[in-house]
Amino acid sequence: MSDMATGDVLHLMQNGTVEIEGLLPWSSNYTFLVRVCDGAQELGAVYKPQRGERPLWDFPQGSLCLRELAAFIVSEALDWHIVPPTVLREAQHGPGTIQLYIDHDPARHYFTIEGDETVRSQLQRIALLDIIINNADRKAGHVLIQEDGEVPRLWGIDHGICFHEDPKLRTVIWEFGGTPIPDDMRADLEGFRSRLEDGADDLATRLGQLLSAAETEALHRRLSRAINRPNFPQPGAGRHYPWPPV
Repeated sequence: MSDMATGDVLHLMQNGTVEIEGLLPWSSNYTFLVRVCDGAQELGAVYKPQRGERPLWDFPQGSLCLRELAAFIVSEALDWHIVPPTVLREAQHGPGTIQLYIDHDPARHYFTIEGDETVRSQLQRIALLDIIINNADRKAGHVLIQEDGEVPRLWGIDHGICFHEDPKLRTVIWEFGGTPIPDDMRADLEGFRSRLEDGADDLATRLGQLLSAAETEALHRRLSRAINRPNFPQPGAGRHYPWPPV
């Protein structure tokens, strides 16, 4: 990630000048590579305008960018920092998300690190995040691998079709199915639930501005189930893998 602190990155992405460099290929929705600048400060980012979202039968039109931001908020509230810094703002093609660009090798993705013990805990957190936000599209290519010393840093991207009130979990990360959920990760989930319930900060309000009442209620139910279950779930009957898988 940028050498800037996360708060500074968010401030720059929210307030800096957006300069479009071009369309990113192979995206199902309009996705632009941009530079965000403010004086001497600048960073690379990805801009997904709301009006460039492809219509889906099961998600309200124009809601994908809101879900992208909600996924970042949940990731930060858990203190897992899986989703790159993300803001919602106006830019050249209207409102949309601006998300920090992560420098990575596109030839490396989840399938190239599956079973790697050095990144096991990072992948477990990604799997748990997907469970509680009901990620309907965790492709292998949605796990970015950033070289960072001996152990790579993993990021999760593309969370536009998450948080549906109906079960829709589709992911390639099933390697932990049936294995125990680590105690420290369960404690993080419990802390997140407490913050949602006690109203001590604006976490519930922020999510409520991005998701429907039914979706926020479903988030609470999935969170409680994840806390109460001893093991990671296993795929059952039905469609539990995204297509294409990469």
